[in-house]
Amino acid sequence: MGHDQIHQLGENEMSNTNICRASPSAEFPFEPRFVEVLGHRIHYVMEGEGAPVLFVHGNPTSSYAFRNVLGAVAHATGRCCIAMDLLGFGKSDKPQLEYSCRLHAHIIDGFIEALDLRQLALVAEDWGGFLGGYVMTQRPKRFETAIFMETFLWPMTYEDDFDPQFVMPFKLMRSPVGGLFSKGMNLMINKLIPEHCPISKESLDYYRSSLPTYRSRRALGDFPRLLPTNGQPVASHTFAIDLQAGLANVDFPVLWIKADPGVIVSIANPCGMRRLDELRVRLPQLEVRDFGPGYHFLTEENPEQVAAMVGGWLNELASTVLASDSSQISDRRS
Repeated sequence: MGHDQIHQLGENEMSNTNICRASPSAEFPFEPRFVEVLGHRIHYVMEGEGAPVLFVHGNPTSSYAFRNVLGAVAHATGRCCIAMDLLGFGKSDKPQLEYSCRLHAHIIDGFIEALDLRQLALVAEDWGGFLGGYVMTQRPKRFETAIFMETFLWPMTYEDDFDPQFVMPFKLMRSPVGGLFSKGMNLMINKLIPEHCPISKESLDYYRSSLPTYRSRRALGDFPRLLPTNGQPVASHTFAIDLQAGLANVDFPVLWIKADPGVIVSIANPCGMRRLDELRVRLPQLEVRDFGPGYHFLTEENPEQVAAMVGGWLNELASTVLASDSSQISDRRS
């Protein structure tokens, strides 16, 4: 999301929760893999074998955010865990073009097609949830479950989704001048991440090295202006409305991992909680589970808890399917 939305919690809420953890491992022990999607080279890493689990990151991170989650989930579930870099991030191509929500979604969709991923579990955070969630609604037959954390599946308004003191800063972030801060000073990586999670210099340097120049940060800088807010930009707002309409196509289990206090859906943000209640109406099978202490970058703050919750959910679903299959076999025999 944006730097201002993180700060909606305020310094008191941050300090009161007192989340103190050691920095997660900086190691990224995965073989780089690439696939061409819509003429762009997309980077991904994978671990394990079996039915696929696709991890989709947000802004300003990359597949590196899941480095301490992939192996644990693959081992716990016996599934193939895959983390991709969105176009413009990580080791994926960084073309100088007009980024849009639909372009990012088409890249995710094309990635799924290129690797022929089926019986797919989606695990997504931040922008990855908004973009991956859209693909999920358009290709529901490819998916068997989805897990969301610190994300949004709805259009926003300044009145409902922003603290009044951050409306003007966010509008500035959407302007050309704001782009100088996000792309020129690289504030999202240099300030946003280290302020709100226990990240080591080595890990932070990975994010910096993957977006080393002003030009390479085009996609990073474009995301604030793409956020569907008060109906603008129109293309993003339409994308969000299409996503919500498409939720009617989703008939499989969906999990929402909610941190305390969290940021997007936060105990400090009543509207965010109301948005989650509205989502439950559209997705009656949605289950919400508490993550425990956390803000926004949950895979950097507590990757062990992320892996445990994702692995636990997937194993529960597998047990349910196995029990159902056994029951059907028993019924046929009788």
